[in-house]
Amino acid sequence: MEVRQMATAFLINDNKVLMMKKARSKLFNFEFWGGIGGHLEYEELNFPMKASYREIEEETGFKKSDIKNFKLKYILIENNSGEIRQQYVYFGETKHMNFISSDEGELYWIHKNELLNLHMSKIIKFTIEHYLENPNLDDILVGTITANNESNPQIQWATTKETVTF
Repeated sequence: MEVRQMATAFLINDNKVLMMKKARSKLFNFEFWGGIGGHLEYEELNFPMKASYREIEEETGFKKSDIKNFKLKYILIENNSGEIRQQYVYFGETKHMNFISSDEGELYWIHKNELLNLHMSKIIKFTIEHYLENPNLDDILVGTITANNESNPQIQWATTKETVTF
């Protein structure tokens, strides 16, 4: 089984979040919404924040200096299409709203109250929902997507804590 690592960022300006609308992907032939991000390059495997900043600049034109309070909030894990997907999800703030166009998809500033109305993957919807309910949580959470007895997607959250194993 393959492992795919990804980094996703959600940039916030007041009550709006920068979201990307994609017409399709390699796996899906329909329109959907997501954050800014993509796959980690080989040299970024131990540095997902570096990958996230790279993706942000490539897809929006925002520089690292344009982003404040950029923090890892979630690590998402799912078994999808024969691979284990691990996604590092960051949230940060920006003072300006001027982005560049991207061939990855169309960028829009979406009010926080409208986010959950967008067509997005279940794991991203669960994550945004959790964030909106807990915006000031400082912990890093691990979310594992599973299915209930009726095969409906659900997520299990666990807080990461510093441990001493010996």
